[in-house]
Amino acid sequence: MTLDPDVLVVGAGPAGAAAAIHLTRAGRRVLVVDRARFPRDKVCGDGLTTGALRHLEALGLDRTEVASWREVDEMRVVAPSGAVRPLPFPRGLGTFAAVARRVDLDAALVERARAEGAEVHDGHAVVDARVERGGVVAEVEGLGEVRAAHVIGADGTWSPLRRHLGLAVPGYRGDCHAFRQYLVGTGPTAEEALWVWFEEDLLPGYAWSFPLGDGTVNVGFGIHRNGRMAVGDMGDAWRSILRRPVVTRVLGDAWEAEGPPRAWPIPARVGRLPLASGPALFVGDAAAACDPMSGEGIGQALETAALATEAITAGGGTDAVAARYERTVRAGLARDNRMAEWVLPLLRSRRGAEAAVRISGSTPWVRRNFARWLFEDYPRALVLTPRRWHRGAFTGPGAWVTPGVGGKPLPVAPHRPTRPT
Repeated sequence: MTLDPDVLVVGAGPAGAAAAIHLTRAGRRVLVVDRARFPRDKVCGDGLTTGALRHLEALGLDRTEVASWREVDEMRVVAPSGAVRPLPFPRGLGTFAAVARRVDLDAALVERARAEGAEVHDGHAVVDARVERGGVVAEVEGLGEVRAAHVIGADGTWSPLRRHLGLAVPGYRGDCHAFRQYLVGTGPTAEEALWVWFEEDLLPGYAWSFPLGDGTVNVGFGIHRNGRMAVGDMGDAWRSILRRPVVTRVLGDAWEAEGPPRAWPIPARVGRLPLASGPALFVGDAAAACDPMSGEGIGQALETAALATEAITAGGGTDAVAARYERTVRAGLARDNRMAEWVLPLLRSRRGAEAAVRISGSTPWVRRNFARWLFEDYPRALVLTPRRWHRGAFTGPGAWVTPGVGGKPLPVAPHRPTRPT
């Protein structure tokens, strides 16, 4: 049997699910396949920026269906010296920051895609793919042959679709690496805000603690491959970080680990890997779209998915669609991430990190706007791209402008802890 959707989407994470939702709303027949079965966990810091939240709202996500959803209204940044700078988000103007487990968020987006009319087959891997007669032919485990005019690769850093089509980048292992663990029983201070620590040995990376709505916190750290710390030293560094006074003052010392720590690579070189080739468009981690400064990838995944579907629905041949997609990504997201790269050298030294934290907390206006800039409330390179200027670009509301809900967790069932590690 041969299946013949208009668009095949490979990967049902946020980028793939978002692409499916946009395409079905535009009247396209969409088939989504993923080798994993949902719900499935995805190693991540679980933080959701303002940019990501606006995309999720547009996709019709129901936050009450995401069990671990937690809205947060303040970030606290800790300099290498231990100085703490509170960076509040605007109050009463919607949601500017949230945290949710990927196992919950991704499953909710998959169900949203199904509800919109996409045909989703989880537990089915693409085992081969080729370009043929202006479209793509894929062999999908358990489904057989799939023929589509377009294929969207949303299948991660080491995209199997990219490899099947001969577009893989040999030796690429990510630009950053991160380590995270879920903890329960932390001190009350950990529940109050998003915490970020700029520790000297991690620069230009950082450590974090993000509270979830199910009583746990996501705690971890990220480093750059060309930073101070070698990837092979991350395990020892993790054990050290959990004992550092600046961290234990927030987490306490009575916490329990929900499970073992896990590590993952972060691809952050959008525009320097092939974004499209013939009928194939790559989005999210498969496009290496993560932010090179923060490591954030969900907002970028949702952005590339939206741009890919706009390119497809605008019509034209496969070459025209591919060119349109590449052009829009390079004109926007790639420039935003390039600006983040320009900021990175300032954070490579202790002096630079201290200065950045000091400046971020210098006045109430700077504190509010620094938080908005960090959390992608507006495009990072907005000042360099006048075509994106509009009234309220720097002062607009967040997502879900509903009075009285910001910063409060929704009622959910707690997860069961395990023994301490």
